[in-house]
Amino acid sequence: MSNQHGPASIADFRIAARRTLPKMVFDFFDGGAGSELTLLENRAALDRIRLVGSAPVDVGHRSAAISLFGKPVSMPIIIGPTGLAGAAWPAGDQALARAAGRAGIPFVMSSAASATMEAVAAAGEGRKWFQLYLFRDREVSLRLLKHAEALGFEAIEITVDNAIPGRRLRDARNGFSLPFRWTPRKLLSLAAHPGWALRMAKAGAPRLEVMEAEFDLKSAGTIAEVMEQQLDPTVSWDDIAFIRDRWKGPLILKGLLNPRQGNRAAEFGLDGIVVSNHGGRQLDGAVASIDILPEFVSAVGGKLAILVDSGFRSGTDVAKALALGATAVQVGRATLYALASGGEDAVFRALAIIAAELDVAQAMMGAPTIADLRPSKLRLPPTLLRPEQVSAREPMSSRPQSPFAA
Repeated sequence: MSNQHGPASIADFRIAARRTLPKMVFDFFDGGAGSELTLLENRAALDRIRLVGSAPVDVGHRSAAISLFGKPVSMPIIIGPTGLAGAAWPAGDQALARAAGRAGIPFVMSSAASATMEAVAAAGEGRKWFQLYLFRDREVSLRLLKHAEALGFEAIEITVDNAIPGRRLRDARNGFSLPFRWTPRKLLSLAAHPGWALRMAKAGAPRLEVMEAEFDLKSAGTIAEVMEQQLDPTVSWDDIAFIRDRWKGPLILKGLLNPRQGNRAAEFGLDGIVVSNHGGRQLDGAVASIDILPEFVSAVGGKLAILVDSGFRSGTDVAKALALGATAVQVGRATLYALASGGEDAVFRALAIIAAELDVAQAMMGAPTIADLRPSKLRLPPTLLRPEQVSAREPMSSRPQSPFAA
């Protein structure tokens, strides 16, 4: 996709999103919990890791493709679940799904999506997973599970790091609520973003479509209040076993920061985990996902797929996680910034940028395939495990042609 005058990095897309969205909407996507220490640490931790160029190595033929849960993907990247994407762009969830399909990677639909499950299932031809919350009423979760199966979602990703919602101070200060409530100050911000206002006027205000179909949300104000009313702080491994017994496809547990829980996931027969601090939106002061990743790889590498998210903004970031043993990386804000900037085509452009950056990293690090990205090609801060403590990955097969190839 050629666009020589548009954004050239995810940082550029973030700037564009900030210009495009009203402040309260941008802050909802961009912000973190509390003083946002975790948000800052995610970035700082990735920046502390350095890449080792490994020339001369024959990298004339390179591939970023892997096999994920038995099926090929063009690169080890997944668009992870992000709530209320329709506030960034009309039918935002469908746009993300179609862009992921065009790029040859999976898309994970959120339970807090602003689209119906039917609409997302029908959006494009790509692989679609469904992110499941374990609600106070387990029958709701079970209905969503059965609905996902009927619609052809191939994997379920259970989010478990939300016993209670994080304190997101930007949302509280901005009065971010559903439905949107417009004060004089907010209306000034709205007037300063006419493009977004016109798109929303035509499409209608975004709603939590999946949750509205199951719950009465009229009594809640902020997103945090909605989630606090419906999510269950008593979730335990018994609930995970309950879902495992009822879902025969790939089952992934999202939101792990304690490597001991990774071992439990393997014991319970899960197919994958997501090492995640929820993008810094839950626990202020939490460890960065990239810092704790090597301990998960050491504990459960080879037993299940190890995905990771929180803070990834470039193909170079992705290369660091892969070299540390991650199977793939989930991105969230990176594609939301692009979505807000120009819908589906902008998301596809953002994925192409990440793919190009990953290709440069592979070439310079002497890694023709993803399996060649190893800890020895990094220089790590003292807080991380030494390279020899991290298990090596087996080479992957079934490598499709990249949709971004020239």
